[in-house]
Amino acid sequence: MRSESKRGFMPMNESRWRAVESRDARRDCEFVYGVRSTGVYCRPSCPSRRPQRAQVAFFAAPVAAEQAGFRPCRRCKPDLAAGSAREAETSAVVKLCRAIEQDPDRPAKLSALAQDAGTTTHRLHRAFRRVLGITPRQFADALRLRRLKGRLQGGVDVTTALYDAGYGSASRLYERANAQLGMTPATYGKGGRGMDIAYTIEECALGKVLVAATSRGVSAVYLGGQEQMLERALRAEYPHAGLRREAQTLGPWVRAIVKHIGGGGRQLNLPTDVEATAFQRRVWEELRKIPYGKTRTYSQVAKGIGRPTAVRAVARACAMNPVSIVVPCHRVIREDGSLAGYRWGLERKKALLEQERRVTQNQAGHG
Repeated sequence: MRSESKRGFMPMNESRWRAVESRDARRDCEFVYGVRSTGVYCRPSCPSRRPQRAQVAFFAAPVAAEQAGFRPCRRCKPDLAAGSAREAETSAVVKLCRAIEQDPDRPAKLSALAQDAGTTTHRLHRAFRRVLGITPRQFADALRLRRLKGRLQGGVDVTTALYDAGYGSASRLYERANAQLGMTPATYGKGGRGMDIAYTIEECALGKVLVAATSRGVSAVYLGGQEQMLERALRAEYPHAGLRREAQTLGPWVRAIVKHIGGGGRQLNLPTDVEATAFQRRVWEELRKIPYGKTRTYSQVAKGIGRPTAVRAVARACAMNPVSIVVPCHRVIREDGSLAGYRWGLERKKALLEQERRVTQNQAGHG
């Protein structure tokens, strides 16, 4: 029978028990809990199976748990400082990145790296996503795609570049690379030469709007006051593409965007054709779920994609959104309700939000 009457023992209460049930990492610095049936003590965030409530004892510090006869868990390492375990996992993520960079075509041995870091494969995989926002497989795919881009831009023929980059077949190359490049590999190899992009610049409620698209969807929506500035931005994105100014081809999409900017249309479900990382796509998909006339904070968006600690990464993804209005990054605000980080100017962001609120209120008043 272990003695739990020593200094540091904490009585059972609902708050601590809920923290254990929910694996609340925010409470890791406040207490540890021992499991009488196993003789092990853990952090509240430990990924091990939840114990029965009657078997749990709480302690203010690891030393108190050890004085009561409990030994530290090998999975969550509660005897280390709260930051030390995370630092070990982050170090393992760095090692994993280096291993993947050395050979992105061969799966890195997560189990060996996890064992070196004193953690589990599951926790290492989760740490990888926490640090980089993507999975190890997506990281390897990104490296392979970057290698493909380098080969194609260096003038290597598509077939050679295909195998040099690690794609096992042409079908696999076109299946993955075409979706990520926004064009075929052969076209990308020419710096976009031969790619057909139509664009137009129209007047709108916020000045001028440039809309550009391929046959698959909208690739750019820029807001500004000068046509030359908007055109320069598009040419910088596609220096060798076949850019042609043609309003007729884009008519329906342009009309929908201009109408939306002017407050005349709440739904804007247009297809897009943009190049993005896996993380950026997740963020932009979440932005399209924000209802017209509503806002979300950066932290709410981060939670919506299952990455509550990736607030800064979410902000960067919002800033890099090439299809404003279609992907409504203007609906994301700071925690205190203030506006920040809009590529086309805070005045335009403010105007968009105020207009959406007016439209929503007017429709509610007539409902």
